[in-house]
Amino acid sequence: MTVVRIPTQLRPLAGGAAEVTVEGRTVADVLAALETAHPGFAGRLHDEQGKLRRFVNVFVADEDIRFLDGVMTPVGPESTVSIVPAVAGG
Repeated sequence: MTVVRIPTQLRPLAGGAAEVTVEGRTVADVLAALETAHPGFAGRLHDEQGKLRRFVNVFVADEDIRFLDGVMTPVGPESTVSIVPAVAGG
């Protein structure tokens, strides 16, 4: 099972959990399984075209998926996927 780290703002969707486990072979699979297990994530993470929103960063083992294979980045059973909302400010 893949561990998904949930940011504070989204924890209410996961019953308050900071981490959940789901199955999947790619980041896309993991995010789909997350939505199935905890409805509401897809609307917060994806835009109307189904792509990750600009301000949502996803990491697999501390590597930004934008520099890997995007949502097609493979994950293993011992992988950790972190959802990190972008922080803006001045």
